Amino acid sequence: MLSCFLPTWEEVSGYDENMNTIRTYQVCNVFDSSQNNWVRTKYIRRHGAQRIHVQMKFSVRDCSSIPNVPGSCKETFNLYYYESDSDTATKSSPSWMENPWVKVDTIAADESFSQVDLGGRIMKINSEVRGFGPVSRNGFYLAFQDYGACMSLIAVRVYYRKCPSVIQNGAVFPETLSGAESTSLVAARGVCVPNGEEVDVPIKLYCNGDGEWMVPIGRCMCKAGYEAVENGTVCRACVSGFFKAAQGDHKCLQCPINSRTTSEGATNCVCRNGYYRTDSDPSQMPSVPSAPQNVISIVNETSLRLEWSPPQESGGREDVVYNIICKSCGSGRGGCTRCGDNVQFVPRQLGLTDTRVHISDLLAHTQYTFEIQAVNGVSDQSPYSPQYASVNITTNQAAPSAVSIIHQVSRTPNSITLSWSQPDQPNGVILDYELQYYEKNQAEWNSSLTRSQTNTAVIRGLKPGTIYVFQVRARTVAGFGRFSGKMYFQTMTEEEYNSSIQEKLPLIIGSAAAGVVFIIAITVFIIVCRRSSDRPESEYTDKLQHYTSGMKIYIDPFTYEDPNEAVREFAKEIEISCVKIEQVIGAGEFGEVCSGNLRQPGKREILVAIKTLKVGYTERQRRDFLSEASIMGQFDHPNIIHLEGVVTKSSPVMIITEFMENGSLDSFLRQNDGQFTVIQLVGMLRGIAAGMKYLCDMNYVHRDLAARNILVNSNLVCKVSDFGLSRFLEDDTSDPTYTSALGGKIPIRWTAPEAIQYRKFTSSSDCWSYGIVMWEVMSYGERPYWDMSNQDVINAIEQDYRLPPPMDCPSALHQLMLDCWQKDRNNRPKFSQIVSTLDKMIRNPNSLKAMTPLSSSVHLPLLDRSTPDFSSFSTVDEWLDAIKMGQYKENFANEGFNSFDVVSQMTMEDIHRVGVTLAGHQKKILNSIQSMRAQMNQITSVEV
Repeated sequence: MLSCFLPTWEEVSGYDENMNTIRTYQVCNVFDSSQNNWVRTKYIRRHGAQRIHVQMKFSVRDCSSIPNVPGSCKETFNLYYYESDSDTATKSSPSWMENPWVKVDTIAADESFSQVDLGGRIMKINSEVRGFGPVSRNGFYLAFQDYGACMSLIAVRVYYRKCPSVIQNGAVFPETLSGAESTSLVAARGVCVPNGEEVDVPIKLYCNGDGEWMVPIGRCMCKAGYEAVENGTVCRACVSGFFKAAQGDHKCLQCPINSRTTSEGATNCVCRNGYYRTDSDPSQMPSVPSAPQNVISIVNETSLRLEWSPPQESGGREDVVYNIICKSCGSGRGGCTRCGDNVQFVPRQLGLTDTRVHISDLLAHTQYTFEIQAVNGVSDQSPYSPQYASVNITTNQAAPSAVSIIHQVSRTPNSITLSWSQPDQPNGVILDYELQYYEKNQAEWNSSLTRSQTNTAVIRGLKPGTIYVFQVRARTVAGFGRFSGKMYFQTMTEEEYNSSIQEKLPLIIGSAAAGVVFIIAITVFIIVCRRSSDRPESEYTDKLQHYTSGMKIYIDPFTYEDPNEAVREFAKEIEISCVKIEQVIGAGEFGEVCSGNLRQPGKREILVAIKTLKVGYTERQRRDFLSEASIMGQFDHPNIIHLEGVVTKSSPVMIITEFMENGSLDSFLRQNDGQFTVIQLVGMLRGIAAGMKYLCDMNYVHRDLAARNILVNSNLVCKVSDFGLSRFLEDDTSDPTYTSALGGKIPIRWTAPEAIQYRKFTSSSDCWSYGIVMWEVMSYGERPYWDMSNQDVINAIEQDYRLPPPMDCPSALHQLMLDCWQKDRNNRPKFSQIVSTLDKMIRNPNSLKAMTPLSSSVHLPLLDRSTPDFSSFSTVDEWLDAIKMGQYKENFANEGFNSFDVVSQMTMEDIHRVGVTLAGHQKKILNSIQSMRAQMNQITSVEV
């Protein structure tokens, strides 16, 4: 491999860490100053690769272990490369210097060696990998420069990455080399497997820099008469006696009784001699099963056991399974609603093969209805709902569930004041609560108990500066529930208490009226101190409270007496010298937003986004600016923007995050109107929902979830950002998005009714906002409620008006939006349910094909806005502008489509002919034309 070197390198034998003999290239001229020792590889052909990776195994002698070592001793070396179209290098060309060689990196050892025995040095072998590119010539040389180290070069491995040939989504993708950069995505077109047909085009996969396939687009399905086998890699003809009538993923079906096929790959079955089928008979004769029989229910407090007998008619198939539908009828509103996801089914709720199920975690004293559905392999083809048997039960008395969260309200050296939430399932009237506590370093059996009639308690007689463990449980007439998880709170030390009093004393004296007794001033101070923050008081007020029942919980940085302490705890401090600002890309509430590079010691340089704090800031502005870093630094999820760190010890103050190449989601969608498939859009929504589920699990409420606060990277991954800054907007802000409501600035169009009226922000209000984000995504960034005023939006929502489905929006997605916009926040889905629902849609794309019909109701003014009234336009150009297709004005005019009478008769072929090639734009124009025809027909019938 190594062919040429300056005389200072030599090829010698040595020992590895296991005392095995190895051949190495080594150099050790540490006592000579100004070292410049080079060794070069033979010519290496590129073979089409654009990015090259080099793995080096080497050892380095610790300079401190060499007696009388001069200051010029090094423990690093340099890696270079030189491109050439042929093997032309000699001992003197290219020159042994940085130019014309291109430097890749300086390589440092993770572990150096210092031991020496009689047999020679005992080396500690390091392994490092570096990559470089793009390379474009036929081949290249590598060179290694030693400039003062005592080292051995043991092995060099040169390779490139590629994505292997693969069959995915019914298509064959060829072997594809990775791109020139580590972040590059190289597109590969797929070809359907034999007897497969394209469903969505183009069919693509992207090869990333690690040689992994990702971002599948489009798919193939087996055509009629063929079924997918071997994990979808082969389309096999239906064997004799089986048929498949249409393209799709479903399997071949057995011919109905008294029918047969005439060959393999049949698309239908013909009747045997003497038997006939009418034109209205389906080709697959098996039917759906009848309802289950003989249902037995056994109630035990808040648990239930159901058993039943199989249906009398199986529908001619043997694949009958059962689904359990749970409805709660104890709300007192006259109707039944679906049970929440807290109800547990064992072994499962859907697809039961056995005729029994155990159901738990029901509410006490509540009436339920359970429907047991029987379904088989053809039930999904039936236009009717599955047959079911139902049973009504009422649960019994039960002890309350566990208390979930304990909050610290205040503390002194000798006491702690706590509060807690009511159990999620009280199962009756709470009589009182029992609080158990003990010192952290003591055994649990040595605990103390206290009772409270309310959900607050003051625990006195504690030791200063001591951490205590607390648990609480509720009691009803049915007895005690389970204890909550263990929570840790610490009393103040005397020094902390006295110091806090002394620090605030000048403020007390300055604000107190003359003649007020000092002890009263101290009391007033304590009360004011508890209310000093202008943010809503957090539930989490002690930095020890990181976990609840093993789950990490968000801590509000404004509960710290010194907000800078929260920044130090949750955000990494970065040296200003590691940050290089490249360009300004926007403006934030507190200063400029820039893109740049971050190069930290021992790490590769990465592209980052940098928020800066403007010059002349107040201390409050600095606190509010850095609070976002204190919040963001607590999160770690692939759909939450990642905090790299902060710069607080230099000017300007900075927050540094990962860089999202495609910017905000609303702008990105508007720039790419109609260019994504429904599955891609649902994938974006799924990522946002996953991020929000994570925040919900952390007990963090976002308050400002909107497409403008979602960022998109180059792989179309969506990440939630902008944590809480909108809550600090000043009253004089010029941004119309945030409007005063009950004394605060909130984004009316994205905010739930209870949050607007009562400032009640919860994960349920975030769910409402998520529904608006869904609408923004499916409408490619259109403004919610269009040009309506904020007050009109408030009035419309109060009258139960909801946004209509965007154009080409599947009915399943619009129904999920409507679920998020339920007036009663308790009826809105949890984010875990939203993620599960979207996952099911992605796994079953057919569920996204049904479209919501456009409403023609005249009494719902909001719904009328989904389709422009063409009669309000005087020209075709105005109509095209209204549906955001103004780029095709000249195309329409050149082809003679310059009047509404002509445009209304256009077909898909005409749309192709005028040069509209994007599928999304074709659908938008065609749907608008169909609406135009309907409006023209309506006008004609009115005139008649």
